[in-house]
Amino acid sequence: MSVRGCLTTNGVPLGSALLFHKKNIFMANTKSAAKRARQITKRTAANKRVSTVVKTQLRDIRAAVAAGKKTEAIALLPKVSSALDKAAKTGQIHKNKADRNKGSIARQIAALK
Repeated sequence: MSVRGCLTTNGVPLGSALLFHKKNIFMANTKSAAKRARQITKRTAANKRVSTVVKTQLRDIRAAVAAGKKTEAIALLPKVSSALDKAAKTGQIHKNKADRNKGSIARQIAALK
């Protein structure tokens, strides 16, 4: 099967043909619109990966702090700081928010006995 000369799987077009497919929610009218849609899809996936990593790291270190595990929290701190800095560098979160989160976690760890 093919849609406009492109390969399909069970009637669903593959690749850029998906952007021109009539049953798709988004139907690009031009090549440039199809390219922009592909770029948005890639960037959205990359952004989601970064935000997922940040949220997971923050959840893990906050759980360690809440449980009173100071050594575990200290071990996680560089990973969390790195994830926050990378997210701030790429614009996922604001630089001040990254700094605020790092400072807050550092204060919580310092308060542990």
